[in-house]
Amino acid sequence: MGRRLIVMAAAGSGVVAAAGAMLLAGLLVSGEQGSRAAGSSARLPALEDPLTGQEVARAGAIASAGSRSHMAAGRTKLLYVERDDDKDSPGHRRADAYLYDYGGDRLIVRTVDLGRGTVVRETVERGVQPPPSKEEETVAAGLLLADPGFGRGLREAYAKAGGGPLRSAAALGLRGLIFTPSGESGTARQCETHRCLRLFVRLPDGTWLDTSRIVVDLSAKKIHTLEW
Repeated sequence: MGRRLIVMAAAGSGVVAAAGAMLLAGLLVSGEQGSRAAGSSARLPALEDPLTGQEVARAGAIASAGSRSHMAAGRTKLLYVERDDDKDSPGHRRADAYLYDYGGDRLIVRTVDLGRGTVVRETVERGVQPPPSKEEETVAAGLLLADPGFGRGLREAYAKAGGGPLRSAAALGLRGLIFTPSGESGTARQCETHRCLRLFVRLPDGTWLDTSRIVVDLSAKKIHTLEW
């Protein structure tokens, strides 16, 4: 909702000017109060508005409260938060927080009522893989760098592309896609139940590293090489 700016002016002379000034002062006070009220209303998003950054952070914290020990151990991660568009809950501004339990390979979705500050619904599913989060892409790149063979090759390719020494996975241009096995043999078959990514790595010169045979298993924290 946009802010409304009220600009007022008055002119006159003598007693009329004085009376006008008094009237103007009163109108300006009312206008300022109206502007403050409009500002307060603007800070309250409508049901159909996108989530604010504050709402995303609050919903994530509320949804994660019941999984703090698992999250601290890295077993569960908050992937992202989206606005809940459940038509059966009119008048309530809600958010869906997506968490993934890598130990049990479960997707946990907790719906947070932002007005009440509570979790009002939870669903747990297996075999459902939402798109990877940015944090997961960085974690996958870190696992790739930690691998003796792939890590050395990635660092060499990065330096050759003009990037200099590669100091962390955060310096890479990354794009991840969920990998679902389709007749593969070997260890990559574990991705039928595990959360696995195909990771595409962009180098400093704009080229993409050939990672077509590499699958990063976030559940097992290992690298699979596709066989063909």
